[in-house]
Amino acid sequence: MASGRWTNRSAARAIAEGPLWVEQNPLGDVGGRLGKAPAPWQVMVMPRESKKRAKERAIEIMRRLQQAHPRATTELRWKTPFQLLVATILSAQCTDERVNRVTAELFKRYRSPKDFASADPAVLEEEIKPTGFYRNKARAVIGAAKMIVEEFGGQVPRTMEEMLRLPGVQRKTANVVLGTAYGLPTGIVVDTHVDRVSKRLGLVPADTKQAEKIERQLMDLFPQDQWITTGHAMVLHGRYVCTARNPKCAECILEDVCPKIGVGPARPGDARRQRKTTTS
Repeated sequence: MASGRWTNRSAARAIAEGPLWVEQNPLGDVGGRLGKAPAPWQVMVMPRESKKRAKERAIEIMRRLQQAHPRATTELRWKTPFQLLVATILSAQCTDERVNRVTAELFKRYRSPKDFASADPAVLEEEIKPTGFYRNKARAVIGAAKMIVEEFGGQVPRTMEEMLRLPGVQRKTANVVLGTAYGLPTGIVVDTHVDRVSKRLGLVPADTKQAEKIERQLMDLFPQDQWITTGHAMVLHGRYVCTARNPKCAECILEDVCPKIGVGPARPGDARRQRKTTTS
């Protein structure tokens, strides 16, 4: 079982330097800073893990997540691949719940890629304004719609290479559409939830910054035919259990296989506060 341990250092040094994530390895290298921890004088030490053991633990994590979320999929509401593409573009830095409220009306007014391609940018900006970054998103949606109409016969592409040609589309968006709409396991969705969960679980180094690097490492750990469901399950786990603040470790199905990288040790009253938050 992979587990971390907490060690003490002087409070003065910790406050000055900030919390550190330390990964033991033959060279004794130190990983990157993780941000503020609950107890600033503590560091997490992650024991070394062989590649074989890491893969075994990853498979067990995948099994449990899929058991907890047997029909895991995106919470965005859509009926066509193009609607899913638009909704995913709008979901950047915005909750799925808010996007769904916006698209409920949006998809009544714009029913096809051709409708979006001919949309008035100023009008579309106002219609999607609640999702934030509305100017960039409106430009991306209209640009993607025009390319789909002009170069792809009005159909959302079915390959990663073609998807990445669309304005506003990077691997995360492409993976959501290709995996969810077409059932094509081209990669693993890496959003802010998957980023956080994969690092806390020790599946990727905590100082990994680029989403593509995180995705590649997760793709090496999980079998390809499980990429779609595992990615969605990790998103849901991060959204409802392994939350950014006050993660619900006491009720987590992964508690005994998680080193809790970047998460402080349980303090008296944590469980009580979690119950209060859940019921409020």
